[in-house]
Amino acid sequence: MKKIVAFFIVFLLSQTLTFAQCAMCRASVGSNLSEGRGVIGTGINDGILLMLVFTYLSVPTVIYVWFRTARKEMRLKMGQQ
Repeated sequence: MKKIVAFFIVFLLSQTLTFAQCAMCRASVGSNLSEGRGVIGTGINDGILLMLVFTYLSVPTVIYVWFRTARKEMRLKMGQQ
């Protein structure tokens, strides 16, 4: 278990800051930048990164709860025998 936690810590710390966008968002930001409204592009980037973070945090949380519940059930079964 310690190896898995260490792996995730190293993985999260080794990530670089990226500003990825889908094609439609990129086109919207491009047209806003050409019109001189650069603030909207920054907001779209922040929104995309926020959605990305919640997705990548929810999956490990579900896996952790699942394994913890399975381990408790296993201990209960072992105690009954």
